[in-house]
Amino acid sequence: MAESTITAKGQTTVPLQVRNSIGAAPGTRLVWHVLPDGGLIVRAKTKSILDLAGKLKAPKGRHVAVEDMNAWR
Repeated sequence: MAESTITAKGQTTVPLQVRNSIGAAPGTRLVWHVLPDGGLIVRAKTKSILDLAGKLKAPKGRHVAVEDMNAWR
């Protein structure tokens, strides 16, 4: 288990083994989630939703209108 200490300025160092596991590099943003029971989840924000643009293509000849995707409206 990796461990770090919070400084008087509220800073901490992410342990090397954790940085290596998540592929974090300088500039990697961390997203912190405090759970109702006091637990904590820290997630590395390594990708933007914009990185997914153009990754999926509609099957040939099968385009769906936005109205059909929002059937609940």
